[in-house]
Amino acid sequence: MEARYAALRRATEEVAAVDAHAHNLVDLGSAFPFLRCFSEAEGDALALAPHSLSFKRSLRDIAGLYNCEASLEKVEEFRRAEGLKSISSKCFQAANISAILIDDGITFDKMLDLESHKAFAPVVGRVLRIERLAETIINDESFSGSSWTLDSFTESYVAKLKSVSNQIVALKSIAAYRSGLEINPNVSKTDAEDGLRKELTGPRPFRITNKNLIDYLFACSLEIAVSFNLPVQIHTGFGDKDLDLRKCNPLHLRAVLEDERFAKCQLVLLHASYPFSKEASYLASVYSQVYLDFGLAIPKLSLHGMTSSVKELLELAPIKKVMFSTDGYAFPETYYLGAKRARDVVYRVLAAACEDGDLSIQEAIEAVEDIFRRNALHLYKLNVANGSINHGTTIAGDSVSLSSVEENVLFVRIIWIDASGQHRCRVVPAGRFYEVTRNKGVGLTFAVMGMTSFCDGPADGTNLTGVGEIRLVPDMPTLLRLPWSTCEEMVMADMQIRPGEAWEYCPRNALRKVTKVLLDEFNVTMMAGFENEFFLRRKLVSDGVEQWVAYDNTNYCSTSAFDGASSILQEIYSSLKASDIVVEQLHAEAGKGQFEIALKYILCTLAADKLIYARETIKSVARKHGLLATFLPKPDLNDIGSGSHVHLSLWENDQNVFMGSSKDNFHGMSKTGEQFLAGVYYHLSSILAFTAPHPNSYDRIQPNTWSGAYLCWGKENREAPLRTACPPGVPLDLVSNFEIKSFDACANPHLGLAAIVAAGIDGLRRGLKLPEPIESNPADYASKLQRLPQNLQESVESLSADKVLHELIGDKLVTAAIAIRKAEIDHYAKNPGAFKDLIHLY
Repeated sequence: MEARYAALRRATEEVAAVDAHAHNLVDLGSAFPFLRCFSEAEGDALALAPHSLSFKRSLRDIAGLYNCEASLEKVEEFRRAEGLKSISSKCFQAANISAILIDDGITFDKMLDLESHKAFAPVVGRVLRIERLAETIINDESFSGSSWTLDSFTESYVAKLKSVSNQIVALKSIAAYRSGLEINPNVSKTDAEDGLRKELTGPRPFRITNKNLIDYLFACSLEIAVSFNLPVQIHTGFGDKDLDLRKCNPLHLRAVLEDERFAKCQLVLLHASYPFSKEASYLASVYSQVYLDFGLAIPKLSLHGMTSSVKELLELAPIKKVMFSTDGYAFPETYYLGAKRARDVVYRVLAAACEDGDLSIQEAIEAVEDIFRRNALHLYKLNVANGSINHGTTIAGDSVSLSSVEENVLFVRIIWIDASGQHRCRVVPAGRFYEVTRNKGVGLTFAVMGMTSFCDGPADGTNLTGVGEIRLVPDMPTLLRLPWSTCEEMVMADMQIRPGEAWEYCPRNALRKVTKVLLDEFNVTMMAGFENEFFLRRKLVSDGVEQWVAYDNTNYCSTSAFDGASSILQEIYSSLKASDIVVEQLHAEAGKGQFEIALKYILCTLAADKLIYARETIKSVARKHGLLATFLPKPDLNDIGSGSHVHLSLWENDQNVFMGSSKDNFHGMSKTGEQFLAGVYYHLSSILAFTAPHPNSYDRIQPNTWSGAYLCWGKENREAPLRTACPPGVPLDLVSNFEIKSFDACANPHLGLAAIVAAGIDGLRRGLKLPEPIESNPADYASKLQRLPQNLQESVESLSADKVLHELIGDKLVTAAIAIRKAEIDHYAKNPGAFKDLIHLY
């Protein structure tokens, strides 16, 4: 059967869904228990949730996404180590959601605001909970006076509701939780006034429970919904123990449905009305204004329960009235689980309908588009392609105009860094990006990861050719507006061989893979902070010959150098700040026209992305001022070189575990710190093939240039390639981090960091120990110390023999990198004049 319905399966997996009902996420520090991700239970009942069918299935689904052990402890450990942004990226990318409609009327500890959710979907709409609005008004201090009447309360409530009507996509009622769904739409003002008076005599803050007042609010809200053409979502069926399930059957709504005043008000019955799904299906079939939404029933039920519930909805209800939602809340995993299971269940139900002869395969595929996307687009007046909401209008068909999005954003740059360290991008018009590309990516040839700095073709020996294609898939949490451009955005991309499956040559995945090993085996994460050294050049044309000459001729930390470039550096700083890239220091460096900008340490996977964005920013702002910023390690053989020194530390549960203690101290390092650094020390010659990957890199790594030419380490020794650091605030007998000097901007930062982590893992696994530190200039010990590779060939030979890096990073990726290095060695040896053009590439 599976083969017959392959097109249907593909449609359910690939449709960019509209999540029509969800709630706010919370920060990882929230006290809201993660176990609530799996159950509506609370208190003692919640402790038994792990013994439910849905829990066991859902936990395996999450562990599969995170590629970790399927235990609650390991999943929670992974969440803490990765951070909210990273896990949200994984969950929402896997969920493939193009719009989220959020009911923010339920409050959680450390809840994120609506704006924060735009990092995960291009459209975020607000659903206004009417009972919460009423309680906000009643609980206001100004409402405590005895002069308040039902009329004055109604005036205030209606005014507030109207004032936000163009900022919301729907109203929502939780009357089912308070007094049930047997709502009297004709409750008298006298009874409602009495209900309000009773509420006001209770303790603050008020929680409205009086049935007469709730019924009055409901009817009042429906009248406003009709006038502003807003749908109204209604909680029906199951939920937590606050509700009386006997009163949550949607059949109780008959008086409202028969009221002519509300005949045009579109009512959405949430949660498949479970266990009253058949009743909800009946109502949708006989009342034109009734629509159905199956969030919460999926994924909270067993597979049989989910499947039977959706089948029951479709027994009578028109397909055009049934909609998907995740009912996601608090945790990004709830969005992922809701979307994953909904796709599977809808496929099962529709395939069975095809088997029964109820639908043709093409009709089933159309039903997928309706259920996951089109029905919500129409009902909630969404324009997903535009990233907007059209209040008071309806979209015709599924076609949308792209004009408004392109008034604000014309292009989106999808960025990747190849194995030769070059920044590359595909550019997609914004309309297409938000409609299609953000979820499906763009096609890219295998050859891109085999290219060199001198040729846009794969090097021999990479085993990569123009045959074969991957998907370049945007990592949406990295999306940002170009600070130096008013109409462009950029986003980092992952390389996938098929949806959700990383390509083995993907540098970002290589770093994620080794950091996961570090976490799984040692419960440790690595932080990284980069120093960006670069030269500013200005163009000089003499006798028709173009030259790029030094911006100035000043010295290290020169005030006049900073003053001369101040306007440029101010714009760079502002642009970096706008991109959420934290600058710790900036100054003039020792080279002619050379500057350095040091970035704050963050999780290494994020640090690599932000380093790329920082370089893009610096180069683009310089270009805007008619200058060239180059990060090439040695653009002038007679001047100082530029590095991309990186400071690294190890963390466990928010504690720096690289740093020593009174019980565990080796030259200021802990045992974990020493073993990790020892691994880096013993693999450093191999690591250089990733961190100093170009023949030009070795023109920089020379004795007496603070670049680390000899294999050694030292505390605060800037001539050592590995320096342990004791910044202000750290006790003098301890160190907080270590610095690698032999890292430059020809390196792909993801691959460079991956090599370092892999080496550190080997040090931890084998319990390696460091030799004694070198406390003076290593050149003074030249006869005793091993010289680090003096050229790229030597580091490539070391990497070729390094089984640990091959195993942890991936043999195919390492083999391709070696082939690229060999091609560049050969090319630049034969064409030494080609070095001068590299200032435009790096």
